[in-house]
Amino acid sequence: MADETANEATTEVEAPAAEATETPAADNADGTSEGTSEGTSEGTSEGTSSEDEAQAEIDLEAIKALVSKPAKDARYAATGKRKRSVARVILTPGDGTFWINGRDLDTYLDRSSDRALVLAPLVEAGAAGAYNVRIRVHGGGITGQTGAMRHGISKALAEIDPAVRTTLKGKGFLKFDTRQVERKKAGFKKARKKPQFSKR
Repeated sequence: MADETANEATTEVEAPAAEATETPAADNADGTSEGTSEGTSEGTSEGTSSEDEAQAEIDLEAIKALVSKPAKDARYAATGKRKRSVARVILTPGDGTFWINGRDLDTYLDRSSDRALVLAPLVEAGAAGAYNVRIRVHGGGITGQTGAMRHGISKALAEIDPAVRTTLKGKGFLKFDTRQVERKKAGFKKARKKPQFSKR
């Protein structure tokens, strides 16, 4: 009887020891699997994010290329105004030819200051010589017509490449100047000039 009791006690003692040995192993197995899954998910997410960023950069470069390089058959039209003058401008990609009412720039505008005023938007946008320019302008004098042409060219360039809009706007090329000559009044020599006063 004493031997049987001792054997039972030994068996009971060994059983908890075996359970204690198995439990950490199970915990270790769970921990290893969790760590592996977490590492795999983190690696996958990092790889996906890097691929998304690369794709976004490619898309952005493609958009920039399309904006900065218009098609050869593209045609951009805009209307500019100044005083009583109205200019209808058409820009097409080309070698920089310039026609105003069927005449070239140098023939239509004698003064270099007027030519520089008309070409200013193209110079500021870095597009001098990149587009053929055709303009139909009427009304007003040379000052009004040059201002109208500059306004129309600026609007067309802003339509071609929105990136240069800020530059042209900062120079004031996109703003319509509403100033016009004041009308003559009845009884006055001009808008405000009164006739000479004489007592006798």
